[in-house]
Amino acid sequence: MKFQIITVGKLKEKYLKDGIAEYLKRLQRYATVEIVEVADEQTPDHASEAEELQIKAREAQRIQKYIKEDTYLIALAIEGKMFTSEQLAEKIEQLGVSGKSHITMVIGGSLGLDASILKQADLLLSFSKMTFPHQLMRLILVEQLYRSYRIIKGEPYHK
Repeated sequence: MKFQIITVGKLKEKYLKDGIAEYLKRLQRYATVEIVEVADEQTPDHASEAEELQIKAREAQRIQKYIKEDTYLIALAIEGKMFTSEQLAEKIEQLGVSGKSHITMVIGGSLGLDASILKQADLLLSFSKMTFPHQLMRLILVEQLYRSYRIIKGEPYHK
């Protein structure tokens, strides 16, 4: 299985980089994971709704360049469907069994994802109704991918 994680913005914090690197290393025995960073747009303080929509549209254009036609597209969105870790593992396993060997997951910037990406997605996935920094979401996502494979393989993991 090959995962592509498209994220908006550069990761700056060392502790997040270290955590992501650790989970990517652990995931190597189960799947290939590629992280693609696209540039984010500066959001002015007190941006209008129209300005925010323009920012998300520009970020979506950058994201779109990396979405392959044959991929199963999962967009992380607060309004998406919530899964338990076991349900996410089951979904990943089902995709693999059904021949979907390439999964693209998209994490938006600080304003979220443009409607065009959300409409294109095969699945909207939410990790919580709470808002998380998009940089932290990368770490949470790769940890959950690792956990999913531990579950799929019947290996121990923390509940």
